[in-house]
Amino acid sequence: MNTFNIFLITWVLIGFITFIYLFYENAPYGRHIKSGWGKKIPARLGWVLMESPCVYLMIILSVIYFDKLNIVNFIFLFLWLVHYVHRTFIYPFLVNMDKKEMPMTIPLSALFFNHVNVSIQFFGIFVFSQYSIEWLASPTFLIGTLIFVLGMFINIKSDYLMIALRKEKGSGYHIPNKFLYKYISSPNYFGEIIEWAGWAILTWSSAGAVFLIWTIANLFPRAIAHHKWYQDNFDNYPKNRKAVIPGII
Repeated sequence: MNTFNIFLITWVLIGFITFIYLFYENAPYGRHIKSGWGKKIPARLGWVLMESPCVYLMIILSVIYFDKLNIVNFIFLFLWLVHYVHRTFIYPFLVNMDKKEMPMTIPLSALFFNHVNVSIQFFGIFVFSQYSIEWLASPTFLIGTLIFVLGMFINIKSDYLMIALRKEKGSGYHIPNKFLYKYISSPNYFGEIIEWAGWAILTWSSAGAVFLIWTIANLFPRAIAHHKWYQDNFDNYPKNRKAVIPGII
């Protein structure tokens, strides 16, 4: 077993510990913000700071290893950047984050995670794995890409519906009732989990699988916390609505 695989196993174990921890301690930003987590900074600045490595580090590594990349790698890179350019530089400027803050510990911890995760994705998929041009016609790539695009659509549409709801009803939190919000409290997280499941499939890589595990570890407990928050704060919250997986949980 090589050093990279040992690191992946260690990283997965840390992800499992994080998964358990987040059921007991919600990350203190957004509706779950609370004191005691250090100095606060503007939420929009924190968001851009913590997501930006997924753009700049991926581009820097692609430039450094440019001669080792082929057309398949560049398509992977395109899919990755479509998600993260939107997430880093478009979404935070469309959503209302004015006068909102987050503890500095949140973007710093996310900054560390994203540097590690981007490195895992790049070296595990772009450097240590080999893809021929025929991969683009394989059922694995085509199905994975379809799942990735579907997840991205669900994720972005859910976020934009929430933005539109706040424009219609004012700042703060309201009960959304459109699209997958009819069935689950966090369709944005549901979409993102689907998206990175698609990434794991279309790259068919251990690195992609590790990212999916971490995505679930981070988002599943938070979706459960969101669901409970809605139930605690809205007496009329739909009783049959689930947290993150329609009809299940």
